[in-house]
Amino acid sequence: MTRLLFITERFAPDLGGLARSATRLVGTLSQLGMEIDVVTWSRYLQPGEVLPPETKEANIRVYRIGLYRHWDMTMPHTLNVLEWLHSVHSYDAVWGHYLFPSGFLATWFAGLVGLASTVSARGNDIDREMFPPGDFARLQWTLQHAKVITAVSADMSRKIQLLSGRDDVLVLKNAVDTEIFAPQNNPTPQAKREGITREFLGITPDEMVLGFCGELREKKGQQFLLNALTTVRQVHPACLLIIGEVRASQESVLQLYKAHQPENAQRIIVTGHLPQPEIVAEYLRLCDVYLQPSLWEGMPNALLETMACGCCCIASDAGGIPEVITHSKNGFLLPRSHLHKLGEAVLEFLAMTTEEKTQVSQAARDRILIEHSLAQEKLQLQTLMARLIPNSV
Repeated sequence: MTRLLFITERFAPDLGGLARSATRLVGTLSQLGMEIDVVTWSRYLQPGEVLPPETKEANIRVYRIGLYRHWDMTMPHTLNVLEWLHSVHSYDAVWGHYLFPSGFLATWFAGLVGLASTVSARGNDIDREMFPPGDFARLQWTLQHAKVITAVSADMSRKIQLLSGRDDVLVLKNAVDTEIFAPQNNPTPQAKREGITREFLGITPDEMVLGFCGELREKKGQQFLLNALTTVRQVHPACLLIIGEVRASQESVLQLYKAHQPENAQRIIVTGHLPQPEIVAEYLRLCDVYLQPSLWEGMPNALLETMACGCCCIASDAGGIPEVITHSKNGFLLPRSHLHKLGEAVLEFLAMTTEEKTQVSQAARDRILIEHSLAQEKLQLQTLMARLIPNSV
């Protein structure tokens, strides 16, 4: 059996798309017959503490390591743990999920012990690390020395080619469980049990539900979402449903909005962290329109999941988003230079006929079924592993 060491900064039940994609990929790799040890860090442990492995399935073990305050302590300690694990389990390859810190550490460790390495660029790891205070030299070294590189979008693949000079980057698209994330005409029994209905949440019948899913922060266009709510409510009753959390460092922005727009702020509903994808899907199905005004992106999981649920989306043209949304066909794109007009775009959507909205929502789900299914991802992973470890799958 092929043994893979998988290093990721976040893993379920951690928040965010990075954790979701890591957890999903590990599950799919295990279905391909691989034994996988996941190494991830935690701020909830004592610095340097290593928990006994969590056994997720027969061939998946998860090791959590307590973070030190700085990476110059965390990384050498993690290397010691990796050396110990390799001496016990004798891995065939190392996977770094996200370019830094996981990708760099995976590539460095693999080089030290003579293993093949792969790194996956997922989101803003290119855009963030190539500019100060990011470490451009470490980023470039990682891209040049990993055996196989995957990118979540063609846009990111082009950037990696420019940075590294490599023309062999594989595009590994994010995938969605289209059975969980699917349209529903009426609230399911689970939604009623969990109180995930418009009535339970205090949403009036005439209110338009503007949706966002994930950890709300500056890069996701937090201010543009708030401004859009203000604009729409001047014309039509509306609420903003945040399916997830507001990052702690960004709470001040929300508090300022509450001070200046108290009535509008009362129509912001924040669910908090939702670890179960089935529950996330129930909330997504409440949205009349989903908003993704990101300033920079890879290929956001939440957007794909929303489209799979048959919800109309208005998104920025950041990163790989234009690779999944064709404007006016299966969603709507707003240039990043025009995100201040997000509210106007919502009102234009509101003016569309029911038939037009239905056509867009059906086309959105069709795009996910064709290009972002779990079956498609499994085929892509087989291609990746065949290149990383010949004869492994």
